[in-house]
Amino acid sequence: MDIYPAIDMKGGKAVRLIQGQFEQVTTYSEDPLKVAERWHAEGAKWLHIVDLDGARTGNPSVQNIEILQRIVRQVGLPIQFGGGVRNAEVADRMLSLGVTRCVMGTAVAKDARLAESLFTVFGDKIAVGVDARDGMVAIQGWQEHIGEHANDFVVRMTELGAKRFIFTDIARDGMLSGINAVSLAQVACAVPGVSIIASGGVATIEDVLQLKNLRASNCPNIDGVIIGKALYTGGVSLAEALDLASAD
Repeated sequence: MDIYPAIDMKGGKAVRLIQGQFEQVTTYSEDPLKVAERWHAEGAKWLHIVDLDGARTGNPSVQNIEILQRIVRQVGLPIQFGGGVRNAEVADRMLSLGVTRCVMGTAVAKDARLAESLFTVFGDKIAVGVDARDGMVAIQGWQEHIGEHANDFVVRMTELGAKRFIFTDIARDGMLSGINAVSLAQVACAVPGVSIIASGGVATIEDVLQLKNLRASNCPNIDGVIIGKALYTGGVSLAEALDLASAD
């Protein structure tokens, strides 16, 4: 199971939001590059980077993308990137800049034809963001609901060709309240042949263990977890999480 340390960028800084609320922001570093270098030094094999400004406006932030490029050049880890990637041109641009995988939610949720085309052209280089509040999918930087349950959404996207999903329980994101194992398992079981990355709520190493046990029991397609605030507050040691995730 892969561990993805999260670096959320807003205004060129590394921050964390609470439940996706842009008004509830905590700045953890003035320099996201230094954060990326720290996670690399502590053993990270991936980075999960989000352009929050891009997620809100629908277009990648010039300032944040410049930082992303420096991280690509100087850190050298595979990067999973999201925020404002809402068409094929932007996805292609991000991949050309050195991003390994783009996360898309709003665009594929709104346009089935575009989604099918993206999955055909880019395959596993596109991960579908499934951001849910009370089980219902939210888009536009979590500001708008589409009236579709997460379970139905992942099935629909899989039928269009999606190969990987990132499931986030918005209510738990940034709250350090533990993962929503029930909802995560439901989504994973809805599309058993497709990879699922968990996101939102990781507070302690016990949450990583719970995910690992869930994977070992009836959800083998859960193959990763994104950890954000818990790493910044010290609630989870990245080295310990990596060791646990890789152990048999």
